[in-house]
Amino acid sequence: MNKKTTLILAILLPVQVILLSLLHRGSLFIESFYSNGIYPVISSILRYSIGILPFSLGDLLYALLVILLLKWIWRRFSQKFKNPKQWIPDSLAALSIIYFCFHLFWGFNYYRQPLHKTLEIDNEYTTEELVTLSEILISRSNELHDDLAENDSASVKFEISKNELFRRTIEGYNHIALNYPELKYKGNSLKRSIYSIPLSYMGFNGYLNPLTNEAQVNSIIVPYKIPTTASHEIGHQLGFAKENEANFIACLVTMNHTDPHFRYSGYTFALSYCLSEIFRRDKEEGDRLLESMNPGIVENYREVQEFWLEHENPLEPIFAATYNRYLIANNQAGGMKSYSYVVALLVNYYKDSRNDL
Repeated sequence: MNKKTTLILAILLPVQVILLSLLHRGSLFIESFYSNGIYPVISSILRYSIGILPFSLGDLLYALLVILLLKWIWRRFSQKFKNPKQWIPDSLAALSIIYFCFHLFWGFNYYRQPLHKTLEIDNEYTTEELVTLSEILISRSNELHDDLAENDSASVKFEISKNELFRRTIEGYNHIALNYPELKYKGNSLKRSIYSIPLSYMGFNGYLNPLTNEAQVNSIIVPYKIPTTASHEIGHQLGFAKENEANFIACLVTMNHTDPHFRYSGYTFALSYCLSEIFRRDKEEGDRLLESMNPGIVENYREVQEFWLEHENPLEPIFAATYNRYLIANNQAGGMKSYSYVVALLVNYYKDSRNDL
């Protein structure tokens, strides 16, 4: 790039930041023009073109970016940060391009209309409504557990290959799309991350690469968690950028799946969120509900907890704090705490008489 182009791109970086700070006022515009207009086209092109690759291009791209960053840092130190008039505009120009591509390819979805408004449901609920939903979720979970486990104290085993779990995840979206056409998933780009081990130590089940639109799943997590994790990442691919909304979509897809293992994963996933909120509000009520659950369900929860405890490390809080800041910077004011919004979506969605559990 010539100096003029570099300077223009560098100046556009703060301009982009300022414009994005105003986008929360135009959520309806983003919803109609981008999320339901331009984005589905961009997403389909990326999924159909990159999805055919048997490996994760996004993971390799991240590796390349890290190598280039380390090389840049080494060069700056070796040159003792000389010629700032040259490397500062170059660096800002590169960041400006990446920042623009991030939002064009996916990131604008963070600024779309909140899901409860799209679904035309409330986002407030009472403890009584939460308890009612939790009791139904426990009943359904217990029924599924009785059918799938050896006894009421044993955890449900997911003796299904990872590839088969991925295939059935896509089947789940095809099934739910019969009632919700906007969840139709075309162009499979669901992949195992080559960084599954690092992701485990960072505390992540998976992620969506916003530049390649590949849904990456941490393939060494407990198999019981793969149905909801893979469904969550596909939810991101379909334009539900916020974590809580992607979690709700994952619940919706898995709880309505034709496979009982997926339904069990979905019902207990939704239940875990509801129980956490109940214990926060009323511990005695939480204890009562916990006693009505099959012990094997708690055993599945314990297996997941043990996996994360095995990968606990001093750096994990740093990754969590960094991701929390990322969420806040991308229109999720509550950061990681905003995950509790999924409870509001669940309670009010299933409170609607049109939606049956």
